[in-house]
Amino acid sequence: MSAALGLKAKPNANEPVDDESDISALINRLTAEVNQIAVDKTKSIQQITNQMKMLALNALIESSRAGAQGAGFAVVAQEVRGVGQQVETIARELESQLTKRTGDLVSSIDRMSQRSRGERMVDLSLNAIELIDRNLYERTCDVRWWATDSAVVDCAASPGAAAVSHASQRLGVILNAYTVYLDLWLCDLDGNVIANGRADRFRAVGQNVAHTKWFREAKNLRSGDDYVAGDVENQPLLGNAQVATYCASVRAGGQANGAPIGVLAIHFDWEAQARAIVQGVRVGDHDKARVLLVDSNLRIIAASDGQGILSERISLSLNGQSSGFYQDRSGTLVAFHATPGYETYRGLGWYGVIVCGA
Repeated sequence: MSAALGLKAKPNANEPVDDESDISALINRLTAEVNQIAVDKTKSIQQITNQMKMLALNALIESSRAGAQGAGFAVVAQEVRGVGQQVETIARELESQLTKRTGDLVSSIDRMSQRSRGERMVDLSLNAIELIDRNLYERTCDVRWWATDSAVVDCAASPGAAAVSHASQRLGVILNAYTVYLDLWLCDLDGNVIANGRADRFRAVGQNVAHTKWFREAKNLRSGDDYVAGDVENQPLLGNAQVATYCASVRAGGQANGAPIGVLAIHFDWEAQARAIVQGVRVGDHDKARVLLVDSNLRIIAASDGQGILSERISLSLNGQSSGFYQDRSGTLVAFHATPGYETYRGLGWYGVIVCGA
């Protein structure tokens, strides 16, 4: 039996990273403290040298009053004054250099932290798209397998009342075992739905779906080993639910090279399954992140906040890369990763995307 969400995320992508954030914050705090200590100590040195200069000035005044007898003391006072000026110069240079070095260190740490954060978000983007790819790979296996079911093949070959009833019952049994589907439809080659697994809930039988892209493509499949993966869409015949439809051709005798006699369409309950994935990505609360799945046209097909699904397109600066991260003009961090596909499922050009507030 297929499992909808039985796949585990990559441990390194889903593990909390509070320690990493804490270390970065600790280094920044310690660097700031060192900088403040340096500033405070150099100010103390400057205060002392100012006192030395005042003492030297007073000594010069007193030596001038003493005349020739104070000439030697005047030399000492000048030397003390000179030493004070040198110490003051050194203190200023020390303050300037330390402030610059600690500033450079803080900037480097910030850049490293941003890079680490960006790379982590890329990993999480990959994690999300991999989970859905693996999930949908199972859907491609399901539809090709069930298209060879004897009840389905017999009904497509001769859709009499008894055959339709038996096929509908069989599809219902499958639906009870595989909870990730809303309905399964058996269509003839004219696009008429002749049997479905949830006839008590969805009145699909008798409806014509020949106009749909997924049916047109499925009708032209070359063998029973091929399949069609439809775009995520709202399906009116299923209460306008969000579904991902997967199709395979039903062939004479249930053989892969048999003549096509119908189309089996399985409607994956997209909204519930995709929502579980994007909301399960473990970004930190402080990241204020929006986790998205977008299709090849950058249309949002899943969002952790539930906003813009099937109606919003995002602007994504790919620059010819399959993965990466960047900051936009507002300072928002955007990370993305293209679908790598899974096994024989090549994916549909989708992306996992994470948008983090500034």
